[in-house]
Amino acid sequence: MKLILRYLKPLKGWLAIVLVLKSLGTIAELALPYILSYILGSIVVRESISQILLWGGLMVVFSLVAWGLNVTANRRSELLTRTAVEKLRQDLFEKTIRLSAAQTDKFTIASLESRITTDTYNIRHFLGTMQRMGIRQPIMLIGGVIITLAMDAHLAIVMIAMVPIVFAVVCFISMRGVPLYTRVQHSVDGMTRVVREDVSGIRVIKALSKETYEQNRYDVTNKALVKDEKKANITMGLVNPIMTLSMNLGIVVVVVLAAYRIQGGTSAPETVIAFMQYFTLISNALMGVTRLFVMFTKAEASSKRIDEVLFCEEDLKVADKSQYPGIKTDKHIVFRNVSFSYEGKKNNLENINLEIEHGGTLGVIGATGSGKSTLIKLLMRFYDVTDGAIYIDGKDIRTIPKEELYNLFGSAMQNDFLYADTIEENIRFGRNLTHEEIVEAAKIAQADSFISAKKDGYDSVLAVKGANLSGGQKQRVLISRAVAAKPDILILDDSSSALDYKTDANLRKALAENIHDSTVITVAQRVSSVKSCDRILVLDDGEIIGYGTHDELMESCAEYREISESQMGGGFVE
Repeated sequence: MKLILRYLKPLKGWLAIVLVLKSLGTIAELALPYILSYILGSIVVRESISQILLWGGLMVVFSLVAWGLNVTANRRSELLTRTAVEKLRQDLFEKTIRLSAAQTDKFTIASLESRITTDTYNIRHFLGTMQRMGIRQPIMLIGGVIITLAMDAHLAIVMIAMVPIVFAVVCFISMRGVPLYTRVQHSVDGMTRVVREDVSGIRVIKALSKETYEQNRYDVTNKALVKDEKKANITMGLVNPIMTLSMNLGIVVVVVLAAYRIQGGTSAPETVIAFMQYFTLISNALMGVTRLFVMFTKAEASSKRIDEVLFCEEDLKVADKSQYPGIKTDKHIVFRNVSFSYEGKKNNLENINLEIEHGGTLGVIGATGSGKSTLIKLLMRFYDVTDGAIYIDGKDIRTIPKEELYNLFGSAMQNDFLYADTIEENIRFGRNLTHEEIVEAAKIAQADSFISAKKDGYDSVLAVKGANLSGGQKQRVLISRAVAAKPDILILDDSSSALDYKTDANLRKALAENIHDSTVITVAQRVSSVKSCDRILVLDDGEIIGYGTHDELMESCAEYREISESQMGGGFVE
């Protein structure tokens, strides 16, 4: 619960107000049975209507005071809860988007989504209920016990004897509940992952008539979640029956003992009536406390999962230049003996060496899984190299502050996203760009023609992930976004695969004519997309098997020549 306390600390003033209001309201409620007992025992026997009305009116006043204070306290507690959980969600989201690629891979996207949604909801539910019931119920419990001891100690002792038994059972079961609810949240992660995958790939699923297959896959994760929820809920569900049984047994004993005491003249009927009301209040208070324990187990499990993200140590820290000194070079980008492995076993890239001039162009080509995208991820420092070093303007990228490093790049990656907003805002992407700059970028990316043809032009609203655009249109919007800010380094990672050859050729011509100062790295499957680059890097299974101009590779690299001839028969259409 350190997590909850950490977010409540800045709101301790409001929390104190809620505590005072709720306490006063609860004390007003506790006074009602005592006043009733006094009316029955002392006022009724006097047969004074005015006294009965006076004390009855006092009960009404106490009821209204209790109602007013409790309503005010509940509204303040809701405001406090909303504020605290809003800050928690903001911090968790901020931490999530700042996780490194390796950390995101470790947590998984589905798990991060459920932590931001389901886990924070569990915290919110517990925090809100804790302020309403966590203050009221203990006061009811303790205050009721004190008053009943004063009224009739013999009857009170019977009731008090049940309390330790109930708490012992609740604590024992709750300790078992935390790991069970942790397992439930892991199952929620699994179900969220399947739903996320199926929603993203719904068109492919329908095209291949795999609805039944995906339904069965969802059923597996759903049944696993149901199984874990059933075990957790059955375990925690034992609390209420055991508590109810204990309290009912206590009531039976109290009723029997009260009958003997009234018969013996050691207790009065009005005392027993008030006592039974207090017993009901105390029973309800105990039931409220047990519900809090159930919520606590869920909140504790969620709190641990959230803490794992919030306190995940940064693994891509900016290093000191003494640790990774720079080099003297007039090249813009230098890869020197770079090797990398995702899992620390087999290298996904092996001994990569290359240099790119300022304003130069590099094409990267190779079979699927050859390491093309991995090369880009290392350059942008989504991961750190396993061996070797990458330099930009002679600086090891591990020594460049992240914001400074990322501001160097404009990128259109093969899995980039578009969100539900206007085309203009998707290109602007929160940057300080004018409409004219956005149109200019769209023209370079060959997107202006189809955007202008739309009814609302650049104000046309896209569906989530750009579902109302064709594949080629989406890629051109993404390229527009990449070139709009005129980056030092422009990366096009398989970003023109959905373009026809004519549009692709026009795009490359426009980039060559307008992007003079940017260093351009083009990752592609087509030889035609990289043919005109200053240098072309050919990768195979993470290793360089060719490096040079198109003409040089046609002579020296059999694999490149084979790709070229298989695609275009050795010829190209420009």
